[in-house]
This record gives sequence, C-alpha cells and structure tokens, in this order.
Amino acid sequence: MAAGSVTNGRPEPRPDMRDVRGRGFATRASLAEAEAWIDARVPAQAIETVPFAGAVGRVSAAALAAPGDWPPAGRAARDGMAVAASDTLGAGSYNPVPLFAAVPVAAGDPLPAGADSVLPVEAVQEIAGMAEALAALAPGEGVERRGESVRAGAPLLAEGEVLRPHHLGLLAALGVAEVAVRPRPRVRIVLAGGPRRGADALGAMLVALVARDGGLPELVGPLPADVGALAAAFAEPGADLLLSAGRTGVGPDDVAPLALAAAGTLALHGVAMRPGDSAGLGLAGAAPAVLLPGEPMACLAAYELLGGRAVRRLGGRAPEMPLPVQPGVTRRKLVSEIGCADLYRVRIDGEGGVEPVASPAVPGLGALLRADGFVLIPPESEGVPEGSPVTVRRYDATMAG
Repeated sequence: MAAGSVTNGRPEPRPDMRDVRGRGFATRASLAEAEAWIDARVPAQAIETVPFAGAVGRVSAAALAAPGDWPPAGRAARDGMAVAASDTLGAGSYNPVPLFAAVPVAAGDPLPAGADSVLPVEAVQEIAGMAEALAALAPGEGVERRGESVRAGAPLLAEGEVLRPHHLGLLAALGVAEVAVRPRPRVRIVLAGGPRRGADALGAMLVALVARDGGLPELVGPLPADVGALAAAFAEPGADLLLSAGRTGVGPDDVAPLALAAAGTLALHGVAMRPGDSAGLGLAGAAPAVLLPGEPMACLAAYELLGGRAVRRLGGRAPEMPLPVQPGVTRRKLVSEIGCADLYRVRIDGEGGVEPVASPAVPGLGALLRADGFVLIPPESEGVPEGSPVTVRRYDATMAG
C-alpha cells in the first residue's frame, strides 16, 4: 500500500486526498507516517505549577531533586527503648542488664541525646520499675540514620514521570509544597452516528482509555451522520484534542472525514494497519484530531496505536503504549501482508508459548476475552513463523489514576 509524501520527516497532506465513499482507498499512509504526523503536531502542553497534594496522576514537567536529607536526623526505626548500645553489652535472656538511661520511643521518633540504637519491646523487661535489656545491640540497630532514605540532591522525579501517592508522601516529608506538571489534556470524544448501543460501547471504552492515558474525556453524542452536525462538534472550542469514533469508512454515511475537512484539515485518511485501516488524522480548528473507526476492535486498535499516542504526548507522557511487554515464542505462524502493520490478538500459555486467538481481519471485542495481549507485526514483515520469538503487549491493568 503506497504511503503519502514525507517532507523533513513529516507527512504532508496528500494531493489525492478525496472522498472514499463508494470508491475505496487509492492509497493508505503507513503507520510510521501517521505516528510522525502526531509527533510533529502534538507537542506537550505548557507547564503549570500545582500544590503537591493535587498532583497525583499528573506528569512531572521537570526533574526534581531532594532539597535535603530524609530523614533529616537519626530516628527510631521501631518501637522500643532508645539506648546507648554500649549499655547493653553482655545482655541476654539469662543475663538481664539494667538500663539506667533508656528512653521509650515509637518508630519515627527522633533519637534522644546519648542514644545510638533502639532496643525492641520484646527485648525489654521491667522489674520493680527498672528497665532491663534482654539482648545486646550494636550501634545503629533499630535506627534509621540521617539521609538513609534520601540524600540531599538525589533525584526525586524525572521529567515525564507520573506522580504516584508515594511521591506525594515523600514531597510532603521533604517540605516541597508545589511541583511543576503538565496539564491534563482535554479530550473531546465525538460519537459519529451508529446504533445507540454501539455508540455507548465505544464511548465507555474510549472514556476509560483516555483516562488511563492521563486525559480528561468529554463525551459528545452520538450525533447523526451529518457533515454539518459533526463539523460543528469538531470545531467547538475548549478541547486540546479531538477523537471521533465512527463513520470513517467507504459507505454512503461515512462522513466523518468530510466533517473534519470542513472543521479544519483532513491530513491523512486511511492507514496501512489492521484492524483500523480507515483511521484518519487532521486538525479541528487548531486542535489535532484523530478519526477512529466505528467497528469496536478497529476503534480500539486505532486508539492504542494513534489516538492514545496523541493523548499521551499532550500530557507529557512517553508516546509509547503503556502496556507491559512479555517475550514469547509463537506456537503457530502469524500470517501478515507486506506493507501493512498487523495487530494479532494472542494468548500466552504457561511456558511462554504464543497462540493467536483472532486474526487482524476478525472484528469484534469478543476475542479479547480469550486474549492476554497482542503482537504487532511491522509492515515490512510477511509474518512470523512458528517457533519465532515475539513481543506481546499485555492487556494488564494500567490505569494511571
């Protein structure tokens, strides 16, 4: 399948871009070309500074180093008695040693002057109001030393790192009140025609995917398969990214590409990948737009490979799919076609064997119930022979919060 032209590594609108309804696609862009279009036109959004308490799930916009040591001074690492280790010399269960300068402490308490270790509660007994050690300690036992967790200047966050709850706890402990992050991209999801139940399914799936990738989804529709109605929804201000689902094919009601052209620019329509080959890219006003097919599996594939890439780039995340990978070996050949990127749904057996559960041409999400993930076969390959190593992208839970 021929791809469009590329200038300076960036795909340009093809001169033969046309209405494909009833005619079919004369050419399709390569997946690499579509990815390059997104990478060239979807930069990370401007930096904003927010209180650390509201930053969970946000993406760090700059590297951050620890402003000081943590803990800032030696402290008890367990409940017990703060003592000088030398005062416990020779202590044992059959040789209790009186403690004349022991101080009760809880985990996290600063060490009192003169103490260098913490005797656990089970190694202390009291006789007539006198504490006695039942075990000998070495200096530093039961103590978290200054800077043991984090040293001043140590990296706390890397640029592009998603902030997790433990990050917030550490920032609070170190006295960091604010953090520089990327805004969550506002993503408008327009359901373009189709049966109500089908549109509801696409909407539910895309809202969850956009949230997983750090976006703020806004669901619109389903709208009728009308160029004017769709163009108006596409061009409505307030979104950083447009995702349209449905009406991207070659049928008479497949008007989403025409609506995008009316709302801004249709740059690419038709991508050499299966499923999802009727996907498209362009601009709705100034906002980048991704046209997703209405068939559910094609919609999912086009989102994972293109739409999600745009969401993640806008939010400052790594553009690659946030799916864990697992190596495996094919149990059967995975057939593919030169010039087309093929997404195979597969399952993985207990020995790492990879078995296809549905070819790229099989529609529907039902096969995903039997799948552990997918293998993406690149367009330069005719397929993967039996017994070959492959990388599986797993459909594990990857919600980012």
